[in-house]
Amino acid sequence: MRQIPGAWHRTAAGAGLVGADGAIRPTIFAEMSALAAKTGAINLGQGFPDEDGPGEVLEAARSAIADGVNQYPPGRGIPDLLSAVAEHQLRFYGLHLEPGRDVLITAGATEALAAALLALIDGPDDEVVVFEPYYDSYAAVVALAGARLVTVPLRWPDFQPDLDELGAAVTDRTRVILVNDPHNPTGAVFSREVRDEVVRLAHRHDAVIVTDEVYEHLVFEAPHVPIATLPGAWERTLTISSGGKTFSTTGWKIGWISGPADLVDAVLAVKQFLTYVNGSAFQPAIATGLRLPDAFFAGIADTLRAKRDLLGAGLRAAGFDVSAPSGSYFTVADARGLGAVDAADFCRSLPERAGVVAIPLTAFTTPARRGDYATLVRFAACKRVEVLEEAASRLSAMG
Repeated sequence: MRQIPGAWHRTAAGAGLVGADGAIRPTIFAEMSALAAKTGAINLGQGFPDEDGPGEVLEAARSAIADGVNQYPPGRGIPDLLSAVAEHQLRFYGLHLEPGRDVLITAGATEALAAALLALIDGPDDEVVVFEPYYDSYAAVVALAGARLVTVPLRWPDFQPDLDELGAAVTDRTRVILVNDPHNPTGAVFSREVRDEVVRLAHRHDAVIVTDEVYEHLVFEAPHVPIATLPGAWERTLTISSGGKTFSTTGWKIGWISGPADLVDAVLAVKQFLTYVNGSAFQPAIATGLRLPDAFFAGIADTLRAKRDLLGAGLRAAGFDVSAPSGSYFTVADARGLGAVDAADFCRSLPERAGVVAIPLTAFTTPARRGDYATLVRFAACKRVEVLEEAASRLSAMG
C-alpha cells in the first residue's frame, strides 16, 4: 500500500478511522447506513429527519432561486440572514449582536467548528477540552490542527460531567473549551453549575469557549441557555448553530458563528479559504425560518419530545435500560440486558435481530475510554411517527 504523507492521516486517526493494519475505515455512520440499505432495516442511526421542514422556508428557497439569487453571496453572508441571526439571538436570549461584525455565515455548523478551531489553535502545545463522548468531527479537526484533545467523561445515566474532573482537564495549555449543549450523542443538557464552571475556568486559564448549539430549539424540560449569556462569558465565547436541525434542512448546510467581532474576524480569516461562501439561495430561506413565530419553535420541541417518549417506550419494552434525553435528536440505551458486551458488534447484529439500525456510543470516544461505554447504543428519534412506531414494534418484539 502506497504511503501518502500529509495531515490527512492524523485527521483520520483522530476520528478513529485508522485500523490496526493502517487502512482507513469508513465512518460508523456510513457503515450502518449501508447495512440498513442492505437489510431493509429502519435506520435510526444517522441523525437526519425523514420529512421536510416548514413550507414557508422551502418556498423562500424556491423564490430565491427563481429571483436569481444563484451567485456568490457576500463573504460574511447575505445581510438579511446576518440580521435574522442577530434578531434571533436578541429575541430568544437577550444578546445584542451587530449583524455586520458579530455574525458569520458558514457551510453548516461543521465548517464553523473547523474554521474556529483552525483559527484559534496555534501549535502542538495547545489543548482543546471536550466532553466525552463527543461528536466525531471534534477529534478530527483537533488532530488536523495539530493540537491535543483532552476529554472530560460524561457517565451513564445522566451524562453530567464531574466538576472536579472538568477543573483538572482545563489548564494554562487549554486554548479552547468546546461545549456541545444540548449534547450529541447523549442528549444531555448541562446544568447551570456546569456552564458556570466552564466560564470560570475559561477566565482562570485565558481560554476561548466555543459552543455547538445546533439543537438549541430541541430541548424538552426548560428553555435553552447559551453560555454566552452568562456573566463574564460573552467576551470569550463563540456560539455556533445552524438551520439544519431546527428547520429539517440538514442538506442545505447553512450555519453561523457569532460572538465578539475580533473573535469572529479571526474565524473569518480561515473560513474564507475553506468554502469561501455557500448556499446563496438557502440563506434567505433560513432567514425566513429564524423569523417564524414562537409557536413554531415550541411546536418542534413538543413534537420531538413525543417522539422521544415513543422511542423510549419501545426500547424499554425490548429490554434496554434507557437514559431519557433532555434535548437533541438522540436517545442512549444500555444493551447489557440483551446480552451485549460490545456495542459495535451489537449494532452490527441488530438489523438482522430486530430490523433496526443504531450507532454504538464507542464511535464517539477515545480508545482509552471505550470500555466505559462498551454496551451503550444511540438511537435517533428524528423520524416520522409511523417509522418510529414500526421501529418500536420491532424492538419490542425482540424483548
